[in-house]
Amino acid sequence: MQVGQSASVSRSYSRTDLEDFAALGGTAAPESIPEPLIAALFSYLLGVKLPGPGTNYLKQELRFLAPASPDTELTAKVEITRLRPEKHLVDLWATCIDANGVLVCEGRSLVKAKDAKA
Repeated sequence: MQVGQSASVSRSYSRTDLEDFAALGGTAAPESIPEPLIAALFSYLLGVKLPGPGTNYLKQELRFLAPASPDTELTAKVEITRLRPEKHLVDLWATCIDANGVLVCEGRSLVKAKDAKA
């Protein structure tokens, strides 16, 4: 791992996905993609791509800046901003943009990763 290294994933959520998500919580289907579904893209990246398996979430702060419409491709990205190998800590900047380049969400994540080397 190194500062500046990044990983990304793209996906869209359909109206059916939103209905299924709402059914889990016993609520009506939302008009825009719920924030937890967007945040889940970052969870996927951190646990599967960067840093990857064995990563433990310690902290996440996200700001949601614009609504995301169903059936619109979203691209979530995490980028390493700081490594603290002595404590196995990795700081990452997270962003999510829609297909039009609109910044939907941004924030930071702090994770513990066994392979956090400078």
